[in-house]
Amino acid sequence: MLYYVLRAISVLACAMPRQLCEFLGRLLGNLAWLLVPPKRKALAKGQIKMCLQVDDAAADRIAKASTVRFGPMLFEVLRFPVIRKNPEQYVRIEGLEKLQQGMAAGKGAVIAAAHSGNWELMGGAFAMAGIPLVGVAMKQKDSAADRFINEYRTLIGMHITYKTGVREMFAMLKKGWAIGLIMDQDTNRHDGIVLDFFGRPTNCTPGAASMARFQGVPIFTSFMHREACGNHTLVVDGPFYVEKTDDKREDIRRTTQKINDAIEGHVKKYPEEWFWLHDRWKSIREEFSDSDFRHLK
Repeated sequence: MLYYVLRAISVLACAMPRQLCEFLGRLLGNLAWLLVPPKRKALAKGQIKMCLQVDDAAADRIAKASTVRFGPMLFEVLRFPVIRKNPEQYVRIEGLEKLQQGMAAGKGAVIAAAHSGNWELMGGAFAMAGIPLVGVAMKQKDSAADRFINEYRTLIGMHITYKTGVREMFAMLKKGWAIGLIMDQDTNRHDGIVLDFFGRPTNCTPGAASMARFQGVPIFTSFMHREACGNHTLVVDGPFYVEKTDDKREDIRRTTQKINDAIEGHVKKYPEEWFWLHDRWKSIREEFSDSDFRHLK
């Protein structure tokens, strides 16, 4: 039932003017902020204060803006059938030629991104610009929602695989596809490596560097920013290659730190667009001193 409800809402969103969808999205986002549990709000504000060294008022403003933006993001996903007809009216890509040149050899590439801006539209923007992209997704708990979002990701040109589909990722990479990986969420301690992020020890996923090193392909960083007018700017940087020495772990660590630094720089520039509600230090807090995470208490 939920699948058909989402499809019906999408039809309505596609029929409405863009500005009305923007208004409704912000309305929905503000409502969502009211429904966020107090503990989760406190977590977001604590992480903002810890990372950006701002006062309570600024942290509250950034946390709210970071949450409200999910409303317009949702409406943009619902409007994928409209956006795909004229993607250039919604997204401008800076550095696309770098990615095209990096993939010209036909060996593929790894795109390292973050939960900043509308990351769903980011993958679609690449696909609609002619980049063969594999979007690596997390399976939704609700099968109807999972079916809907994957259909809409495919609608705008992406090939979707789940995080468990490592063999498929490597197979597609060998065929010359770009693998899009979100690199800014906490992973389990077994699979992660501890690096520096905002001056604190942070558990990070080494997937992009590990895959790029193994296949000998370039890494590109990619971040989406929403302009005041509602359009998006997608910035691509690279290529970055993983050095191949006798110390595989250090090679991966060094490159993953570079990716972390790039994400940190983007978040500092556009803090309202990052996913602060995510508990970025959940798996690691207890391993380090209280002073490192005093704002999260």
